[in-house]
Amino acid sequence: MIKLILSAGSLYTLPLDKVFEIARDTGFEGMEVIIGYDFQYGDNLALLKDLQQILPIASLHAPFLELDGWGDKIAQVIRTTELALQAEVPLINFHPPAWMALEFRFWNWFNKVKDFQSFLGQDTVQITIENMPATGAFGLNPYLLAQTQKMIDFIDAHNLFLTFDTAHMGSSKADFLHDFHLLYNSGRMRNIHFSDYGYGREHLLPGHGVLPLTRFLNHLRETGYNASLVLELSPHEFPEEESQIREAMAEIFAYLCAETRHPAPSQAAII
Repeated sequence: MIKLILSAGSLYTLPLDKVFEIARDTGFEGMEVIIGYDFQYGDNLALLKDLQQILPIASLHAPFLELDGWGDKIAQVIRTTELALQAEVPLINFHPPAWMALEFRFWNWFNKVKDFQSFLGQDTVQITIENMPATGAFGLNPYLLAQTQKMIDFIDAHNLFLTFDTAHMGSSKADFLHDFHLLYNSGRMRNIHFSDYGYGREHLLPGHGVLPLTRFLNHLRETGYNASLVLELSPHEFPEEESQIREAMAEIFAYLCAETRHPAPSQAAII
């Protein structure tokens, strides 16, 4: 069964423990935690342990901001993995190097690792990389491995798994469903960031953009996808009052359950 997870980044304007409580009360099975400013100066393992008392942590997202004490991009990926191993979090995700940011040292390291699961994850934590968005007036993707087939060839050769981001794929010039199927059929998809895209905006509520998300969810259900589906929205998609946030979250959760957990039509006919 698909595991319904909430990205803490969806409500990053609230304290982490409050976000965990809302997710737990809504019915989500776990959380994806982005390593952000909360992880700069304190005891990070203790913080994760406290949060795990509220709801399990399904994945950690390596920093994508400059954080004191976390070093460069290479150190950030390594430290995120070490923290996942210590806290017994089963999966981490990170962004590939960006050519536009001249991350050549990161690329050199990234390209030299032959087996990410054994070298970094110690065959215990699943190491995933994320497909990234096209941005700006010209719709350029500033990251390496922007082309779907190059991404597949790289993750296959280096034993990496994939976090597929629906909004990021929607922002590209690729055919959304065609390229999703290419990546899905690689057998390396372990985590999905789920949100809509449209009109130049990412991480929208389902239905606020143009992506065929219900069809996408039905495909996951009918093909037996049983890994994480992470709801990753912009906080701007939610009202400000907590009671209204909870109502909106419950509505989205009901939609996800309806589209991922009811029997497929052929099964329903048998029942």
